[in-house]
Amino acid sequence: MSTLFRHRDYLRLFTAQVSGLFGTGLTTVALGLLAYELAGSSAAAVLGTALTIKMVVYVTVAPIVGAYAHRLPRRSFLTSLHLVRAAIVLALPFVDQIWQIYVLIAILQTASAAYTPTYQAIIPDILPDEREYTRALSAAQLATTMETLLSPMLAAAALMLISFHWLFVGTAIGFAISAALVLGTRIPAAGAATAGSFRERITVGMRIFAATPRLRGLLGLNLVVAAAGSVIMVNTVNYVRDILGGTQSGVAMLLAANGFGTMLVALALPRVLDRIDARSVMLTGAATLLLGLTAALALSTADSGDWRRYAALAIWSTIGAGTAAILTPTGQILRRSARPTDRPALFAAQFSLSHLAWLITYPIAGWLTTTTGFTVTWLTLLTLAATGLILALRLWPRHDPEQLTHLHEITTTDPALLLDAERVDATHYRHTHPYVIDPDHPRWPRPNRLLATAA
Repeated sequence: MSTLFRHRDYLRLFTAQVSGLFGTGLTTVALGLLAYELAGSSAAAVLGTALTIKMVVYVTVAPIVGAYAHRLPRRSFLTSLHLVRAAIVLALPFVDQIWQIYVLIAILQTASAAYTPTYQAIIPDILPDEREYTRALSAAQLATTMETLLSPMLAAAALMLISFHWLFVGTAIGFAISAALVLGTRIPAAGAATAGSFRERITVGMRIFAATPRLRGLLGLNLVVAAAGSVIMVNTVNYVRDILGGTQSGVAMLLAANGFGTMLVALALPRVLDRIDARSVMLTGAATLLLGLTAALALSTADSGDWRRYAALAIWSTIGAGTAAILTPTGQILRRSARPTDRPALFAAQFSLSHLAWLITYPIAGWLTTTTGFTVTWLTLLTLAATGLILALRLWPRHDPEQLTHLHEITTTDPALLLDAERVDATHYRHTHPYVIDPDHPRWPRPNRLLATAA
C-alpha cells in the first residue's frame, strides 16, 4: 500500500476524498440528531424521506453526468462541487422546519451525485496498473470505513462539549480542504466517450449492465447492501433513543461499531482478493448481511435487558463487515467489465442502480418503522436482502473467466480485432481476449456455445 501513495496526484485525490468523507460522516450524525430534535419519535420518517430524496437525485443525476463527463474540465468540476457542498451544510444549522431539510438535502446530494462517479472514473486513469488499482479500491473502501468508524467517535466526543449544530461547520471545513487538494492535483483529460446521441451515451452503462452476467448479479448484491444499510442509516437514532434509552453519544457509538466491523474486513481484503475470486468474497459478504439482519430481527423482539446494548454493537459490527466484503471489490468488477472509454458511463450506471436499491429500502426503513415498529420493518428488509442474494446466485455464473473464446464475422467493424484470430469457416473467425460489451461485442456469448458477436 505504501507504493500506492508515492503517486503524488493519487495521494492528493485520496486525501481529498478522506477529508470529504469525514465531513459527510459528521453530517450523517448531525442530520439524524437534527431530525430527532424537529420530529421526535417520527425522526425515522423524516430521515427516510430525506434519504429517499437523496436516492432520487442519485438515480437521475449520475447517468447524465456520466454521459457528459468526457466534456468537463474534471479538476475544476470536482473543486466546484466540493465548494457547493460546503455552502449547503453551512446552511443546515439554521434549519427550523422539516421541509427546509428536504430542500437542502436535494441540493447537497445533487452535487454528491455528480462528484462520486466522476471521481471513480478518474482513478483508473491515474493508476493504470491493475494491482495498484486493486489496492486503490481497497484504500477507498478503507477510507470509507475509517470515516464510518471515526466520524461517529469524533462526533460523540464533540457532543460532550458542543451542540450538534456545530458538526455541520466541521463538515464544511472538510469539503473546503477537499476542494483545495483537488485544485492542486494534475488530473488527465477524459478520453473520448462512446460516440452517438445523448440518449445513447446516457444509456451505454445500463446496456453494459444488462448484457454482462456478473453485473446483473451485482444488482442483486446492491439490494442486499441497501436492505442492511437502511437499518443502520435510518433506524439507529430511534432504536438507541427510544428503545435503549441512550443518549446522542450512544447513537454515535453504535454507528462507530458498524464502522469498526467494516474496517476489519477492508484491511484484510487486499490479500484475500489476491487468492480468492471477487464473486466468492462478495457472496460471503451477502450471507453475512443476512445473518446480521436475522440477529437484528431477533433483537427487536426482546422486551428489556441491558444485554441488548452489547448485542446491538455486535450486530451493527456484523452488518459493517458484510457491507465491506461486497463494496470493496465492486470497483474491480466494474473495471474488468468495460473498455476505458466506457468506464465513466459504467461507474455512473452502478452509482444510479445501486442507489435505486436504496430508493426502495430507505422509505421502508423510515415510514414502516414509524407505523408498525422495528420487527415488521426488519423482517421486510430481511426478505428483500434474501431476494437479492438469490438473484445474485442465479445471475452471476460460478465460472466467470475474464477471457472468453468467441466468434466474429468477417464483416466486423474493426478488422484489427481479427489480427490474432483463427479462421474457422467461410464467414467466421475465432479468437480469445478479455471480453467486455462494446460495439463489436454487443451481447454475451452463451455458455458452452460460440456465437457471432458482430453483424
